[in-house]
Amino acid sequence: MAETIDIQLKKGVLGLCVLALLARNESYAYEIASTLSDAIGMGEGTIYPLMRRMQTDGLVDTRLVESSSGPSRKYYRLTAAGHAALDAQAAEWRGFARSVDALLDAKPPESEPQADQAPNETQEG
Repeated sequence: MAETIDIQLKKGVLGLCVLALLARNESYAYEIASTLSDAIGMGEGTIYPLMRRMQTDGLVDTRLVESSSGPSRKYYRLTAAGHAALDAQAAEWRGFARSVDALLDAKPPESEPQADQAPNETQEG
């Protein structure tokens, strides 16, 4: 069960994490995947479809850069829509995380006598 929650959480925040990385500087998919692998243990295979979707949605622009050590690399950078999506998703994430933290940190209520329960009285006579 814990593994399933971990995987679902990572999938849920993957887009937000990529937007945050690209807000710092432009990068290519393998570099993004390596950073996410180190940071949250996310696999490389999930990055490429996400990057294509972000490009289709207009959240990132790309440019090809020649490499002396191999094929050209496609660098991604945030568009204005990507920056707006990052701001919106970060605010949503922070609100959600605060709500979950509040639930996790909540103490159980003090037990009080129920209204329909009569107090323990010893009536004699």
